[in-house]
Amino acid sequence: MEQVVLPKMEQAVSPIQVKVCGLTQRRDALEVEEAGADFMGVVSVPESPRFRTPEEAGALAAGLKTPLAIVIADRNLRECVEAGRVSGAHVIQLHGQEGPELVKHLGEEGPWEVWKALRVRGPRDLAEGLASYGEAATGLLLDAWHPRKKGGTGAPFSWREVSALRDTVPADLVLGIAGGLSPENVAEAIRWLRPDLVDVSSGVEESPGKKNHVRIREFVQQVRGAGRGVSQ
Repeated sequence: MEQVVLPKMEQAVSPIQVKVCGLTQRRDALEVEEAGADFMGVVSVPESPRFRTPEEAGALAAGLKTPLAIVIADRNLRECVEAGRVSGAHVIQLHGQEGPELVKHLGEEGPWEVWKALRVRGPRDLAEGLASYGEAATGLLLDAWHPRKKGGTGAPFSWREVSALRDTVPADLVLGIAGGLSPENVAEAIRWLRPDLVDVSSGVEESPGKKNHVRIREFVQQVRGAGRGVSQ
């Protein structure tokens, strides 16, 4: 069996941010803030078992200091803008087949950041995503590829393969990773990809939409510990 040697961890330059996504309950949003996460995410994609409307997303985050990211997919520009405004989101995260023009125009329509999710099978998907969205989006979120689902598969992609292109990502573009992350494996993902942000959902859940508060804190602690040793 081939021995896998993880990249050497070096002194950190900047902290890695944590986003806890798929929130459906106010008490979980309160816990995410208390645990020290950097973003809370609400999924406003009707096909998702964690679906909440933009209005409900705004209510979940109301009065909290942790920025809200709203996840939407395959809506037109007007609908994307409306979702951002109604929810009060700091980030609009696009998980569908949105083209670069929509992504660019959406970023011009409000004070929010726009992150484009990419379904990744290997380095080629990251290369193509950078070519298409590198100048249009504020950030790229790498998620696992699935033939039918837009995201939220709970499965990781090959961090090791994609790491070969890590240094091609511009410094001013947020690089996030999602897909199958948990307190048990997030440190390894960080070592391979040196992301700016990690995004967890099912890895800190008891069931879809119901978060485990102990695992949320464990995840944040693992990221903070791993982030102290990663060179950006």
